[in-house]
Amino acid sequence: MQAEKVFELMNAYGSRKQPFLFGIDFGVRHGFFMEPSAAAGLNVYFHLNGIGNTLPEEFRNTPVKLIKHPVERDVYIRAFDIVHRNLVAGNSYLANLTFPTPIDLNLSLPEIFARSNARYRLLFGDEFVVFSPEIFIQIADRSIRSFPMKGTIDASVPDAENVILNDKKETAEHNTIVDLIRNDLSMVATDVQVDRFRYIEKISTHEKTLLQVSSEISGTLPEGYNAELGNIFRTLLPAGSISGAPKKKTLEIISEAETYSRGFYTGVFGYFDGSTLDSGVMIRFIKKENGKLQFCSGGGITVNSQPDAEYNELTDKVYVPFI
Repeated sequence: MQAEKVFELMNAYGSRKQPFLFGIDFGVRHGFFMEPSAAAGLNVYFHLNGIGNTLPEEFRNTPVKLIKHPVERDVYIRAFDIVHRNLVAGNSYLANLTFPTPIDLNLSLPEIFARSNARYRLLFGDEFVVFSPEIFIQIADRSIRSFPMKGTIDASVPDAENVILNDKKETAEHNTIVDLIRNDLSMVATDVQVDRFRYIEKISTHEKTLLQVSSEISGTLPEGYNAELGNIFRTLLPAGSISGAPKKKTLEIISEAETYSRGFYTGVFGYFDGSTLDSGVMIRFIKKENGKLQFCSGGGITVNSQPDAEYNELTDKVYVPFI
């Protein structure tokens, strides 16, 4: 389905306060839209902060065997250099660079969905599975909130929380994305403010515990916003945390640097229950292509980024979120 059609349906269903499930890809070209009661019949299963449908299968806690085959370092460095050259030239202040990592995994897509403990989970047929910790926007009672997530560190690093919070590169990256999201929300809301700045969340994986840094930004939507839900998402997409700033030019840089099409990876999906809307960014994403699994991951690049550190972060984010 074309993204524009999804936005139109979001407006129509929102005006009637009728529940729906939706998703939009990274390029804001394609998407999906369905009534929640129809999702299972389409082999779509979802779970957003406790709301969703039930996968009919049950799985045992089989030990995870995950083997990563990361992109060759030289290939990554060539892409990194394209991004970094544009950053030095002042064409961008922050760009999110991503790559797919082929993986060998002894779990099926439904099993990953069923066993994941992430805040946002989506199983889309036999195509992909999402287990994302990142909120995109939440809307309730005219309040719109966004929670950009930037900055990741292995929790086993000595004094990890202070290390990540005092890292100059990570701080600059987070500041940039908070400014971008604040500006984005100002296009659809008033009284936009930062409510929480750089707080820590823990994420447990089959390999380790990660610390991730987020902020909370809020604003007030106009009366009748429920009939404008599609328009709101059209304005805000793609998500700033997985593109960069300034958004338009950075998207051009990403297109030049990345060697594949992201598709639904780093898009968003969400659920409207008739009064409130919750949505997540589709990071932590495994897709199936030609019968093989690929785990897509990446990170934000600033002018102070070091290629080896960014390459390591990309591979560190290849995990399944259960112990």
